[in-house]
Amino acid sequence: MIGQTIQTFPSLTEGILLKRYKRFLADVKLDSGELVTAHCANTGPMTGVLQPGGRIRLRYVPSPSRKLSWSWEQAQVPSGKGFCWVGVNTSAPNKLVRLAIEAGFLKKELGEIKEIRNEVVYGIERKSRIDLLLTPDSNNCDLREIYIEIKNTTWTKEEKALFPDTVTTRGQKHLNEMMSQLPQSRSVLVPCISRSDVEVFAPGDSADPVYGGLFRRAITAGVEIIPCSFGFHNDHITWEGTKPFLKREEDSLSLATRVLS
Repeated sequence: MIGQTIQTFPSLTEGILLKRYKRFLADVKLDSGELVTAHCANTGPMTGVLQPGGRIRLRYVPSPSRKLSWSWEQAQVPSGKGFCWVGVNTSAPNKLVRLAIEAGFLKKELGEIKEIRNEVVYGIERKSRIDLLLTPDSNNCDLREIYIEIKNTTWTKEEKALFPDTVTTRGQKHLNEMMSQLPQSRSVLVPCISRSDVEVFAPGDSADPVYGGLFRRAITAGVEIIPCSFGFHNDHITWEGTKPFLKREEDSLSLATRVLS
């Protein structure tokens, strides 16, 4: 299954990133020489991925309902393997993880699934929305509902994929909400590693130590961690499997915990 295509789309257009500004905008020089402004769905700092002068890929979707016809989808970054294309559109991870579940790539970790729902209200005050809520099939050995929280992960340090890359009070809240669902339900954090050049996932303690502490508390409480990796190409995305995870950013690979170990 590793390397299997999970999503296809029309070929993207390549160019050079000139600058990103006002969080949502990016000026790009296409390979044709045309200068365009693209929408940037990723409003975070994009640590290690935001590289003016680097190559990027855009999707062209003109529409009367859109102010901009171009959307920034991928960025090429230096890697230990030369260069790697990274998915930067934060609307993609939820779709990719759902596709992986529907394709049976996470059957070992989650069991047979009967139904998948998006953006279901839940939480301590019923003011949050879970990315995916799974209903197990009747032959699943664990019949509890499964709450899936997905985090787009693009920041790396050598072979480690890290989340978050900045302080995230929203992410901290999500960990607390997930713990509140235990033990009557399963809670699963899925770091969506939007690149194929890493070996392990870890919490970004250096960016948000509070999140790192909550990450470890959540594991102790019973929250499951299933890092999923994807490969990004000009006209398709591939499934690159699950990855082990570390409990701390500074931990060595020898301490990595395998999914379902």
